[in-house]
Amino acid sequence: MDSLKFTKTVLQGLELPEAGKRKTLYDTEVKKLAVRVTATGARTFYVVKRAGGSMAWVKLGAFPDMTVEQARNAALDVLAEFASGANPAEARRAYRGEPTLLEVFDDYLKHKRKKDGTPLAESTKKGYRLIAQGPLSKIMPLKLSAVGHERIANLHRKVGAETPFMANRARALVSSLYAYALDRRMYSGENPAAGVRGYAEPSRDRFAGADELPRLFEAIAESSQRDFFLLALLTGARRANLCAMRWADVDVERAIWRIAMTKNGTPQNVALSPEAVAVLQARKEAASGSPFVFPGDGRTGHLVEPKKAWQGILKRAGLANLRIHDLRRTLGSWQAMTGASMAIIGKSLNHKSQQATAIYARLELDPVRQSINTATSAMLEAAGLKHGADVLPLPTKKNTAA
Repeated sequence: MDSLKFTKTVLQGLELPEAGKRKTLYDTEVKKLAVRVTATGARTFYVVKRAGGSMAWVKLGAFPDMTVEQARNAALDVLAEFASGANPAEARRAYRGEPTLLEVFDDYLKHKRKKDGTPLAESTKKGYRLIAQGPLSKIMPLKLSAVGHERIANLHRKVGAETPFMANRARALVSSLYAYALDRRMYSGENPAAGVRGYAEPSRDRFAGADELPRLFEAIAESSQRDFFLLALLTGARRANLCAMRWADVDVERAIWRIAMTKNGTPQNVALSPEAVAVLQARKEAASGSPFVFPGDGRTGHLVEPKKAWQGILKRAGLANLRIHDLRRTLGSWQAMTGASMAIIGKSLNHKSQQATAIYARLELDPVRQSINTATSAMLEAAGLKHGADVLPLPTKKNTAA
């Protein structure tokens, strides 16, 4: 019985047998893993194992579509079946019945639940699908045991050479899918993403500065989504929460907006500044009966994606590299500049970390409200819309161009 250490180079360089014949070689790393070579150049991986009085041949896949690492992983899974007492037919069925990464992905999108028990958001699913159809597209049809650490490491390195952020998201999704499969007993092997180190990602620190706020407020005033972006600035709320904002959750008298569930899986009480209350009161008077502060014509019944309006604002303001999410960071940055502590900022923006959660939980809303009001006043003063303690009306819409 000929044995050698299987590698890509070794298998590619194997001498072919004579016409009509075939030869079998065994791996020195996984003893029962074999490759059968034909005169036509076909190279196929098998697990060859004695079962009773005969030899069982369990076909794994063809090289090079199946890599050496994938074949070893698959062989170990099949051998584990034999060790558990399975007969050859059961071992074959176990391997053939193993799901592909795509099948796990589809099940994941349907049944995965967040820590609070709610399903994945549609925006999250959309992002995952883009990754699955992009950098992960070539491995999605493979069985779980056929993916392997080496392939994930190479894929992460290749994608990371162009876009480290996407490489990290792809690695994270693979890791989540395997963890899900292990938890659901769909798979019993190793997680191939384990040990693949992510690329360092610089933290984004973009926010609207004092020199930009006058132009930003002026451009927002001319947008059809004026109130949305004003509230984004004045509350620091996440875009998804603001889009789905309901009148039933707004207490104008107490100046509080109650968000039942945030991205962190926790509820949040948002302290509303006097300017934010004024925006909501004016909008309420003109409301058309919709339960949503920002109604929409789509399936959700509320505004879903204000990107087009935002691009119009950036163009009018002559600003670059400012995202909608940066409005949230803008409030936090102005809170910091006006003396707020990190705990106060974290509470007002519903940030969550193991170190700070205990501190946030003890904070009352009054110091948070004071910090938001102070930061709001500072932003409006920088924009030329407020002087000292005077409360001036926010700019009104000049036209309805988005």
